[in-house]
Amino acid sequence: MLDPTLHIQEQAIAAAFNSQSSLFDGMYSSNSIIRYKRERVRSHVQKLLKANSSILELNAGTGEDAVFFAQQGHVIHAMDISSGMQEVLIEKAKQNGLAGRITHELCSFTRLEDLQKKAEYDLIFSNFAGLNCTDDLKKVLDSFSAILKPGGIITLVILPKFCLWETLLVFKGKFKTAFRRFFSKRGRVAHMEGNYFRCWYYNPSFILHHLKNSFDLVGLEGLCTIVPPSYIEHFAEKHPRTFGFLKRKEDRLKDRWPWKYLGDYFIISLKKKG
Repeated sequence: MLDPTLHIQEQAIAAAFNSQSSLFDGMYSSNSIIRYKRERVRSHVQKLLKANSSILELNAGTGEDAVFFAQQGHVIHAMDISSGMQEVLIEKAKQNGLAGRITHELCSFTRLEDLQKKAEYDLIFSNFAGLNCTDDLKKVLDSFSAILKPGGIITLVILPKFCLWETLLVFKGKFKTAFRRFFSKRGRVAHMEGNYFRCWYYNPSFILHHLKNSFDLVGLEGLCTIVPPSYIEHFAEKHPRTFGFLKRKEDRLKDRWPWKYLGDYFIISLKKKG
């Protein structure tokens, strides 16, 4: 039986991203920090991914990453809960001549047991905090092993409970933003295009502890630890030399302690045992 609270949450998320689907690429494609984040995530994945891999992408959005990985020779099954996002993804795959490499499905990551394209994938991939939109991440993590090949990889990009840049906003008097992740047991309200939904925060230790019996850690990086988060608007454009300096520092320190734990996001990859 479907949890009515979960159903309401997912309806709200779908409505929010449906409203933004036609605007999404235009809003974010020119943001230099978002481009940097995508490059970092893709570089992380490419170091772990074998040629001609089969990828299941959760919360695939408008298909930016699906198109990229398909162009590298991989096959992607792109899932999302938003029909509007899926429509943009389908059109984008056609325009890039990749319809044969990108399949799609309207499905929630909380119900992977209902997946129509059941297969054993080489990679399960979720970018930019889609998985923060559930308060039951354990259930999602539990569903991965059954659809992942032995030796397969999961790569998740998650918002943690602490972000250095965000906490420093206390010095600008933005107390609510600075401490919103600390007091988020019941989730924090997010809004988009007039639609409201909740998100939760998870540290790497949560994922590592829950998957320790069936997965081994193969990569952990902080993302936007030294480079500021993308919501600090126009930082890269206003301060290009500083942005370049911060990128070089982060690229060198991304997987070192304590920087891998201080970012706006963390990128975590685990390999299935067996």
